[in-house]
Amino acid sequence: MISRIVCLLCAVALGAAEPAQIFHGARPGALEKAKALAAAGHESAGKALKKLIADADKALAVTPPSVVQKTKVPPSGDKHDYMSIAPYFWPDPATKDGLPYLRKDGKVNPESRDEAANDTLRARLVGSSVETLALAYHFTGEEKYAEHAAKILRTWFLDPATKMTPHFRFAQAVPGVNDGRGTGILEARGLADAADAATLLHGSKHWSAADQQALLAWAATYFEWLTTSKNGLDERAAKNNHGTWYDVQAAKWALVLGRKDQAKEICAEAASRRIGVQIQPDGKQPLELVRTASFSYSCFNLRALAALAGLGEHAGVDLWKHRAADGRSLVVALDFLVPYLGKNPKTWTMTQIHESNDDDVLPVLRAAALATGDARYESLLKEYSDHRSKRLQLLAPR
Repeated sequence: MISRIVCLLCAVALGAAEPAQIFHGARPGALEKAKALAAAGHESAGKALKKLIADADKALAVTPPSVVQKTKVPPSGDKHDYMSIAPYFWPDPATKDGLPYLRKDGKVNPESRDEAANDTLRARLVGSSVETLALAYHFTGEEKYAEHAAKILRTWFLDPATKMTPHFRFAQAVPGVNDGRGTGILEARGLADAADAATLLHGSKHWSAADQQALLAWAATYFEWLTTSKNGLDERAAKNNHGTWYDVQAAKWALVLGRKDQAKEICAEAASRRIGVQIQPDGKQPLELVRTASFSYSCFNLRALAALAGLGEHAGVDLWKHRAADGRSLVVALDFLVPYLGKNPKTWTMTQIHESNDDDVLPVLRAAALATGDARYESLLKEYSDHRSKRLQLLAPR
Protein backbone atom coordinates (compact mmCIF):
# COMPACT_ATOMS: atom_id res chain seq x y z
CA MET A 1 0.00 0.00 0.00
CA ILE A 2 2.76 2.47 0.94
CA SER A 3 4.68 1.87 -2.30
CA ARG A 4 1.46 2.38 -4.28
CA ILE A 5 0.89 5.68 -2.48
CA VAL A 6 4.43 6.89 -3.18
CA CYS A 7 4.06 6.04 -6.87
CA LEU A 8 0.76 7.88 -7.06
CA LEU A 9 2.21 10.91 -5.33
CA CYS A 10 5.15 11.03 -7.71
CA ALA A 11 2.85 10.73 -10.70
CA VAL A 12 0.63 13.54 -9.43
CA ALA A 13 3.65 15.76 -8.78
CA LEU A 14 5.11 15.15 -12.24
CA GLY A 15 1.78 15.75 -13.96
CA ALA A 16 0.80 18.85 -12.01
CA ALA A 17 0.36 21.70 -14.46
CA GLU A 18 -2.36 23.62 -12.64
CA PRO A 19 -1.71 25.94 -9.70
CA ALA A 20 -2.58 24.61 -6.25
CA GLN A 21 -6.19 25.22 -5.26
CA ILE A 22 -6.96 26.85 -1.94
CA PHE A 23 -8.57 24.43 0.50
CA HIS A 24 -9.45 26.32 3.65
CA GLY A 25 -9.86 23.19 5.76
CA ALA A 26 -6.07 22.93 5.92
CA ARG A 27 -3.36 25.37 6.94
CA PRO A 28 -1.99 27.44 4.06
CA GLY A 29 0.49 25.28 2.14
CA ALA A 30 -0.24 22.23 4.28
CA LEU A 31 -1.42 19.86 1.55
CA GLU A 32 1.63 20.45 -0.59
CA LYS A 33 3.89 19.91 2.41
CA ALA A 34 2.07 16.73 3.41
CA LYS A 35 2.28 15.41 -0.13
CA ALA A 36 6.04 16.00 -0.18
CA LEU A 37 6.46 14.38 3.24
CA ALA A 38 4.51 11.29 2.21
CA ALA A 39 6.48 10.96 -1.03
CA ALA A 40 9.70 11.20 0.99
CA GLY A 41 8.59 8.35 3.23
CA HIS A 42 7.71 10.36 6.33
CA GLU A 43 6.03 7.96 8.76
CA SER A 44 3.15 10.08 10.02
CA ALA A 45 2.28 11.52 6.62
CA GLY A 46 2.39 8.04 5.10
CA LYS A 47 0.16 6.52 7.77
CA ALA A 48 -2.30 9.39 7.59
CA LEU A 49 -2.46 9.13 3.81
CA LYS A 50 -3.00 5.37 4.01
CA LYS A 51 -5.88 5.97 6.41
CA LEU A 52 -7.31 8.70 4.15
CA ILE A 53 -7.29 6.36 1.15
CA ALA A 54 -8.95 3.60 3.17
CA ASP A 55 -11.64 6.08 4.25
CA ALA A 56 -12.07 7.26 0.67
CA ASP A 57 -12.47 3.69 -0.57
CA LYS A 58 -15.30 3.26 1.95
CA ALA A 59 -16.83 6.55 0.83
CA LEU A 60 -17.02 5.24 -2.73
CA ALA A 61 -19.85 3.01 -1.53
CA VAL A 62 -21.91 5.92 -0.15
CA THR A 63 -25.17 6.49 -1.99
CA PRO A 64 -25.31 10.23 -2.72
CA PRO A 65 -27.56 11.76 -0.04
CA SER A 66 -30.45 14.06 -0.90
CA VAL A 67 -33.01 16.02 1.08
CA VAL A 68 -35.76 14.47 -1.03
CA GLN A 69 -34.95 11.02 0.40
CA LYS A 70 -37.00 11.77 3.53
CA THR A 71 -40.64 10.66 3.52
CA LYS A 72 -42.03 13.37 5.80
CA VAL A 73 -42.75 16.70 4.11
CA PRO A 74 -41.51 20.01 5.63
CA PRO A 75 -44.03 22.69 6.68
CA SER A 76 -43.49 24.36 3.30
CA GLY A 77 -44.78 21.30 1.48
CA ASP A 78 -41.48 21.09 -0.44
CA LYS A 79 -39.17 18.12 0.24
CA HIS A 80 -36.28 20.11 -1.21
CA ASP A 81 -36.26 22.11 2.03
CA TYR A 82 -33.94 20.81 4.75
CA MET A 83 -35.72 19.79 7.94
CA SER A 84 -34.90 18.25 11.32
CA ILE A 85 -36.21 17.94 14.87
CA ALA A 86 -34.26 19.42 17.80
CA PRO A 87 -32.24 16.52 19.27
CA TYR A 88 -32.57 17.38 22.96
CA PHE A 89 -36.35 17.82 23.00
CA TRP A 90 -38.78 15.07 24.03
CA PRO A 91 -42.56 14.61 24.17
CA ASP A 92 -44.21 15.96 27.31
CA PRO A 93 -45.59 12.90 29.19
CA ALA A 94 -48.14 15.14 30.91
CA THR A 95 -50.02 16.03 27.72
CA LYS A 96 -52.14 13.79 25.53
CA ASP A 97 -50.33 14.62 22.28
CA GLY A 98 -46.91 15.09 23.88
CA LEU A 99 -46.85 18.77 22.91
CA PRO A 100 -45.04 20.98 23.44
CA TYR A 101 -41.79 19.02 23.50
CA LEU A 102 -39.57 19.58 26.54
CA ARG A 103 -35.79 20.03 26.69
CA LYS A 104 -33.54 17.36 28.21
CA ASP A 105 -30.03 18.68 27.65
CA GLY A 106 -27.54 16.11 26.40
CA LYS A 107 -30.12 13.36 25.89
CA VAL A 108 -30.71 12.73 22.20
CA ASN A 109 -34.27 11.90 21.22
CA PRO A 110 -34.07 9.01 18.69
CA GLU A 111 -36.87 10.73 16.81
CA SER A 112 -34.36 13.40 15.78
CA ARG A 113 -32.22 10.78 14.05
CA ASP A 114 -35.05 9.15 12.13
CA GLU A 115 -34.09 9.70 8.50
CA ALA A 116 -37.70 9.59 7.42
CA ALA A 117 -38.18 13.02 8.98
CA ASN A 118 -34.65 14.41 9.46
CA ASP A 119 -31.94 15.44 7.02
CA THR A 120 -29.35 15.73 9.81
CA LEU A 121 -27.33 12.60 9.11
CA ARG A 122 -27.52 13.12 5.35
CA ALA A 123 -26.01 16.61 5.61
CA ARG A 124 -23.29 15.26 7.86
CA LEU A 125 -22.53 12.50 5.35
CA VAL A 126 -22.27 14.98 2.49
CA GLY A 127 -19.57 16.91 4.32
CA SER A 128 -17.49 13.97 5.48
CA SER A 129 -17.72 12.04 2.21
CA VAL A 130 -16.95 14.90 -0.15
CA GLU A 131 -14.01 16.14 1.91
CA THR A 132 -12.55 12.63 2.18
CA LEU A 133 -12.99 11.85 -1.51
CA ALA A 134 -11.70 15.24 -2.68
CA LEU A 135 -8.61 14.97 -0.51
CA ALA A 136 -7.98 11.45 -1.79
CA TYR A 137 -8.21 12.77 -5.35
CA HIS A 138 -5.85 15.62 -4.52
CA PHE A 139 -3.23 13.27 -3.09
CA THR A 140 -3.52 10.40 -5.57
CA GLY A 141 -4.94 11.88 -8.76
CA GLU A 142 -7.26 8.88 -9.06
CA GLU A 143 -10.39 9.95 -10.92
CA LYS A 144 -12.66 7.47 -9.15
CA TYR A 145 -12.50 9.64 -6.04
CA ALA A 146 -13.29 12.85 -7.93
CA GLU A 147 -16.10 11.15 -9.82
CA HIS A 148 -17.92 10.06 -6.69
CA ALA A 149 -17.32 13.37 -4.88
CA ALA A 150 -18.84 15.13 -7.91
CA LYS A 151 -21.89 12.85 -7.83
CA ILE A 152 -22.51 13.68 -4.18
CA LEU A 153 -22.05 17.42 -4.78
CA ARG A 154 -24.40 17.46 -7.76
CA THR A 155 -27.03 15.43 -5.94
CA TRP A 156 -27.12 17.69 -2.89
CA PHE A 157 -26.46 21.11 -4.44
CA LEU A 158 -27.14 21.12 -8.18
CA ASP A 159 -29.49 18.55 -9.71
CA PRO A 160 -33.03 20.00 -9.95
CA ALA A 161 -34.64 16.70 -8.94
CA THR A 162 -32.60 16.22 -5.76
CA LYS A 163 -30.97 19.49 -4.70
CA MET A 164 -31.52 21.25 -1.40
CA THR A 165 -33.08 24.70 -1.39
CA PRO A 166 -30.37 27.02 0.01
CA HIS A 167 -31.75 27.74 3.47
CA PHE A 168 -32.08 26.06 6.90
CA ARG A 169 -35.45 27.55 7.79
CA PHE A 170 -36.86 24.26 9.14
CA ALA A 171 -33.83 22.94 11.01
CA GLN A 172 -34.08 21.74 14.63
CA ALA A 173 -37.79 22.39 15.01
CA VAL A 174 -39.34 21.94 18.46
CA PRO A 175 -42.72 20.22 17.98
CA GLY A 176 -45.50 22.25 19.49
CA VAL A 177 -43.31 25.36 19.68
CA ASN A 178 -41.87 26.24 16.26
CA ASP A 179 -41.08 24.79 12.84
CA GLY A 180 -37.37 25.62 12.92
CA ARG A 181 -34.73 27.57 14.88
CA GLY A 182 -31.43 29.29 14.36
CA THR A 183 -29.75 26.59 16.45
CA GLY A 184 -30.36 24.18 13.57
CA ILE A 185 -27.67 25.96 11.54
CA LEU A 186 -25.17 23.98 13.60
CA GLU A 187 -26.18 21.00 11.47
CA ALA A 188 -24.99 22.76 8.30
CA ARG A 189 -21.29 22.58 9.15
CA GLY A 190 -20.65 19.74 6.71
CA LEU A 191 -22.13 21.64 3.77
CA ALA A 192 -19.51 24.38 4.06
CA ASP A 193 -16.83 21.68 4.30
CA ALA A 194 -18.12 20.01 1.12
CA ALA A 195 -18.23 23.25 -0.84
CA ASP A 196 -14.73 24.11 0.34
CA ALA A 197 -13.40 20.68 -0.67
CA ALA A 198 -14.94 20.97 -4.15
CA THR A 199 -12.06 23.24 -5.16
CA LEU A 200 -9.75 20.20 -4.85
CA LEU A 201 -11.60 18.62 -7.77
CA HIS A 202 -10.24 21.32 -10.09
CA GLY A 203 -8.70 19.62 -13.11
CA SER A 204 -10.82 16.48 -12.87
CA LYS A 205 -12.81 15.51 -15.94
CA HIS A 206 -15.72 14.78 -13.61
CA TRP A 207 -16.05 18.32 -12.20
CA SER A 208 -16.30 21.09 -14.75
CA ALA A 209 -15.91 24.84 -14.46
CA ALA A 210 -19.67 25.06 -15.00
CA ASP A 211 -20.22 22.71 -12.05
CA GLN A 212 -18.03 24.88 -9.85
CA GLN A 213 -19.81 28.06 -10.91
CA ALA A 214 -23.21 26.49 -10.23
CA LEU A 215 -22.03 25.45 -6.77
CA LEU A 216 -20.80 28.98 -6.08
CA ALA A 217 -24.18 30.38 -7.18
CA TRP A 218 -25.88 28.07 -4.67
CA ALA A 219 -23.34 29.15 -2.03
CA ALA A 220 -24.00 32.85 -2.68
CA THR A 221 -27.75 32.38 -2.18
CA TYR A 222 -27.21 30.37 1.00
CA PHE A 223 -24.67 32.87 2.36
CA GLU A 224 -27.18 35.67 1.84
CA TRP A 225 -29.79 33.70 3.81
CA LEU A 226 -27.25 32.77 6.51
CA THR A 227 -26.21 36.36 7.11
CA THR A 228 -29.57 38.16 6.80
CA SER A 229 -32.38 35.80 7.85
CA LYS A 230 -33.91 35.78 11.33
CA ASN A 231 -32.63 32.26 11.99
CA GLY A 232 -29.16 33.19 10.79
CA LEU A 233 -29.03 36.33 12.90
CA ASP A 234 -30.34 34.44 15.93
CA GLU A 235 -27.52 31.93 15.61
CA ARG A 236 -24.94 34.66 15.12
CA ALA A 237 -26.18 36.21 18.37
CA ALA A 238 -25.71 32.97 20.32
CA LYS A 239 -22.98 33.42 22.90
CA ASN A 240 -21.96 29.78 23.31
CA ASN A 241 -20.60 27.18 20.87
CA HIS A 242 -23.50 27.81 18.50
CA GLY A 243 -22.27 31.34 17.87
CA THR A 244 -18.71 30.12 17.36
CA TRP A 245 -19.73 27.47 14.86
CA TYR A 246 -21.86 30.06 13.08
CA ASP A 247 -18.73 32.18 12.66
CA VAL A 248 -16.79 29.17 11.37
CA GLN A 249 -19.44 28.49 8.77
CA ALA A 250 -19.89 32.12 7.75
CA ALA A 251 -16.13 32.68 7.43
CA LYS A 252 -15.66 29.49 5.42
CA TRP A 253 -18.51 30.31 3.03
CA ALA A 254 -17.07 33.80 2.60
CA LEU A 255 -13.67 32.34 1.71
CA VAL A 256 -15.23 29.81 -0.68
CA LEU A 257 -16.98 32.71 -2.40
CA GLY A 258 -13.74 34.68 -2.61
CA ARG A 259 -14.98 37.31 -0.14
CA LYS A 260 -11.81 37.49 1.89
CA ASP A 261 -12.63 40.87 3.43
CA GLN A 262 -15.85 39.50 4.93
CA ALA A 263 -14.04 36.45 6.26
CA LYS A 264 -11.37 38.69 7.77
CA GLU A 265 -14.03 40.80 9.50
CA ILE A 266 -15.72 37.72 10.99
CA CYS A 267 -12.43 36.31 12.28
CA ALA A 268 -11.23 39.64 13.66
CA GLU A 269 -14.49 40.23 15.53
CA ALA A 270 -14.18 36.80 17.15
CA ALA A 271 -11.39 38.11 19.39
CA SER A 272 -13.88 40.15 21.42
CA ARG A 273 -17.18 38.58 20.37
CA ARG A 274 -16.21 34.96 21.08
CA ILE A 275 -12.92 34.70 23.00
CA GLY A 276 -13.71 37.77 25.12
CA VAL A 277 -17.17 36.46 26.04
CA GLN A 278 -16.69 32.69 26.20
CA ILE A 279 -13.32 32.28 27.94
CA GLN A 280 -12.52 33.39 31.47
CA PRO A 281 -9.02 34.52 32.49
CA ASP A 282 -8.41 31.09 34.05
CA GLY A 283 -9.39 29.32 30.81
CA LYS A 284 -12.83 28.07 31.85
CA GLN A 285 -15.67 28.29 29.36
CA PRO A 286 -18.66 28.95 31.65
CA LEU A 287 -21.28 28.80 28.88
CA GLU A 288 -20.18 25.23 28.11
CA LEU A 289 -19.58 24.20 31.73
CA VAL A 290 -23.29 24.63 32.51
CA ARG A 291 -24.13 21.86 30.05
CA THR A 292 -24.80 18.27 31.11
CA ALA A 293 -21.78 17.19 29.04
CA SER A 294 -19.53 20.02 30.18
CA PHE A 295 -16.18 18.50 29.19
CA SER A 296 -17.44 17.49 25.74
CA TYR A 297 -18.90 20.91 25.08
CA SER A 298 -15.78 22.69 26.33
CA CYS A 299 -13.77 20.65 23.81
CA PHE A 300 -16.39 21.20 21.09
CA ASN A 301 -16.31 24.97 21.44
CA LEU A 302 -12.52 25.03 21.63
CA ARG A 303 -12.43 23.01 18.40
CA ALA A 304 -14.65 25.67 16.81
CA LEU A 305 -12.43 28.49 18.04
CA ALA A 306 -9.35 26.70 16.69
CA ALA A 307 -11.12 26.14 13.36
CA LEU A 308 -11.92 29.84 13.25
CA ALA A 309 -8.27 30.60 13.97
CA GLY A 310 -7.34 28.30 11.08
CA LEU A 311 -9.64 30.20 8.74
CA GLY A 312 -8.10 33.37 10.11
CA GLU A 313 -4.74 32.22 8.74
CA HIS A 314 -6.29 32.34 5.26
CA ALA A 315 -8.00 35.68 5.93
CA GLY A 316 -5.05 37.48 7.54
CA VAL A 317 -6.08 37.33 11.22
CA ASP A 318 -3.98 35.69 13.96
CA LEU A 319 -6.37 34.59 16.70
CA TRP A 320 -3.78 32.37 18.37
CA LYS A 321 -1.75 35.43 19.32
CA HIS A 322 -4.74 37.32 20.66
CA ARG A 323 -4.66 37.83 24.41
CA ALA A 324 -7.06 40.14 26.23
CA ALA A 325 -5.76 42.49 28.92
CA ASP A 326 -7.07 40.12 31.61
CA GLY A 327 -5.51 37.04 29.97
CA ARG A 328 -8.44 35.56 28.02
CA SER A 329 -7.11 33.65 25.02
CA LEU A 330 -7.32 30.46 23.02
CA VAL A 331 -4.14 29.26 24.70
CA VAL A 332 -5.46 29.68 28.24
CA ALA A 333 -8.66 27.82 27.29
CA LEU A 334 -6.61 24.92 25.97
CA ASP A 335 -4.34 24.95 29.01
CA PHE A 336 -7.37 24.62 31.27
CA LEU A 337 -8.28 21.35 29.50
CA VAL A 338 -4.76 19.95 29.16
CA PRO A 339 -4.67 18.20 32.58
CA TYR A 340 -7.75 16.20 31.57
CA LEU A 341 -6.20 14.87 28.35
CA GLY A 342 -3.64 12.23 27.44
CA LYS A 343 -2.76 8.83 28.88
CA ASN A 344 -3.19 9.77 32.54
CA PRO A 345 -5.88 12.46 32.67
CA LYS A 346 -7.16 14.01 35.86
CA THR A 347 -10.74 13.17 36.75
CA TRP A 348 -13.24 15.70 35.42
CA THR A 349 -15.39 16.66 38.41
CA MET A 350 -18.06 18.70 36.63
CA THR A 351 -21.18 17.25 34.99
CA GLN A 352 -20.51 14.85 32.12
CA ILE A 353 -23.47 12.51 31.58
CA HIS A 354 -21.88 10.44 28.84
CA GLU A 355 -18.43 9.23 27.90
CA SER A 356 -16.27 11.88 26.29
CA ASN A 357 -14.12 11.60 23.17
CA ASP A 358 -10.84 13.52 22.93
CA ASP A 359 -10.89 13.56 19.12
CA ASP A 360 -12.23 17.13 19.09
CA VAL A 361 -9.10 18.33 20.87
CA LEU A 362 -6.36 16.55 18.93
CA PRO A 363 -6.37 18.96 15.95
CA VAL A 364 -6.35 21.81 18.47
CA LEU A 365 -3.17 20.43 20.06
CA ARG A 366 -1.40 20.37 16.68
CA ALA A 367 -2.67 23.83 15.78
CA ALA A 368 -1.49 25.20 19.12
CA ALA A 369 1.92 23.55 18.75
CA LEU A 370 2.42 25.09 15.32
CA ALA A 371 1.05 28.50 16.29
CA THR A 372 2.87 28.92 19.59
CA GLY A 373 5.94 26.70 19.25
CA ASP A 374 5.14 25.21 22.66
CA ALA A 375 6.39 21.61 22.65
CA ARG A 376 3.96 20.60 25.43
CA TYR A 377 1.08 20.36 22.99
CA GLU A 378 2.89 18.11 20.54
CA SER A 379 4.11 15.92 23.40
CA LEU A 380 0.54 15.54 24.64
CA LEU A 381 -0.68 14.71 21.14
CA LYS A 382 1.90 11.90 20.95
CA GLU A 383 0.34 10.26 24.00
CA TYR A 384 -2.52 9.15 21.75
CA SER A 385 -1.44 5.90 20.10
CA ASP A 386 -3.20 6.59 16.81
CA HIS A 387 -2.04 10.18 16.37
CA ARG A 388 0.22 9.31 13.43
CA SER A 389 -2.70 8.19 11.29
CA LYS A 390 -4.97 11.14 12.11
CA ARG A 391 -5.92 13.44 9.25
CA LEU A 392 -4.34 16.35 11.09
CA GLN A 393 -1.00 14.98 9.83
CA LEU A 394 -2.14 15.99 6.32
CA LEU A 395 -4.08 19.15 7.14
CA ALA A 396 -1.54 20.58 9.57
CA PRO A 397 1.78 18.71 9.14
CA ARG A 398 4.84 19.60 11.18
